[in-house]
Amino acid sequence: MHAKDYTITTETGRQLSLSEAGQADGVPVLVHHGTPSSRLLSQSWVADAERRGIRLISYNRPGYGDSTPHPGRNVASAAADVAAIAKALELSRLCTWGISGGGPHALACAALLPDLVAAAAALGSPAPHDADGLDWMAGMGEDNIVEFNAALAGREPLAQFVAAATPALLGTDPAGLVQALASLLSPADAAVLTTDFAQHLSDGFREAVRVSGEGWIDDDLAFTTPWGFDVRQIRLPVMVMQGAHDCFVPFVHGQWLASHIPHVEARLLLDDGHLTLTANRIPEVHAWLLSKL
Repeated sequence: MHAKDYTITTETGRQLSLSEAGQADGVPVLVHHGTPSSRLLSQSWVADAERRGIRLISYNRPGYGDSTPHPGRNVASAAADVAAIAKALELSRLCTWGISGGGPHALACAALLPDLVAAAAALGSPAPHDADGLDWMAGMGEDNIVEFNAALAGREPLAQFVAAATPALLGTDPAGLVQALASLLSPADAAVLTTDFAQHLSDGFREAVRVSGEGWIDDDLAFTTPWGFDVRQIRLPVMVMQGAHDCFVPFVHGQWLASHIPHVEARLLLDDGHLTLTANRIPEVHAWLLSKL
């Protein structure tokens, strides 16, 4: 289950670092990682991909790991990067899913790349910051409220927040994750922080900020400014999956997305949190994506 790591170059000369695993000639499924996280794939996701005949591909968004920063990018910018990945890998059709901060980027691809994307899933995804009728930060854990208030104050305050938070992420071992994420963990999420899953999260954090915090900063700025597309324009199959016990991205975000994306399949899960989705639900997501081909 070893991943293959490599780099592609976009038409604008930026580098994007990728990982892929699973079945080399399988159905391409592209993963959008969370914020802050990285292209690193969980062994459990890879094992499921191998069983289902999936070629599982992930990439570091600009500014994460070795991917070239793209200051000023918005959520919609992900579509051009995914199109560049598809061109480099000679993919004419793919499915995609995104977790947490990856969710809006998966939705961008669904909205803007209908000839490439067959189906998309957004797990624990924030809704647009300017979403009508949504109190965007209501129900978030304290750490996320502080983080997004910094983003709303501007790049420099957010950069200061990220710089202060980075040492804890770089130094955290799996046993320390519960303490580091204390304000964000519901009991459901704390329960899945077993050694293997916690190690995956820790590795993803370290890869995310290994070079700089630019990717994290640009993600947060993109989430709290106009996304560059309207989720109402999506016409291909989309699954929205959201846990009721989510303190990272509150349940109302999933409810809002489910009520505004046309023809969506909503899985609003009353026993799940945020981390439980990637710990336990990816086989369900893969099965759903394949059913839409």
